[in-house]
Amino acid sequence: MIDPAAMSEEALRARLLELRQDHADLDAAIQAVALSPLPDMMLIGRLKRKKLALKDEIVRIEDELTPDILA
Repeated sequence: MIDPAAMSEEALRARLLELRQDHADLDAAIQAVALSPLPDMMLIGRLKRKKLALKDEIVRIEDELTPDILA
């Protein structure tokens, strides 16, 4: 896991694009496995957990890039 606070804005934006693509790729993989004749539910569960972890990292980076209005 990369610490968003230690990265430049440009690096954060690049990482964000990479994470979003990985998230979309996992979504496609989950759909493909789910549509197979005998879906592997354990694999689907692992992919969903990984997708959720990516989403959490995406949110952390978005929060780092978005100025805090209340501060």
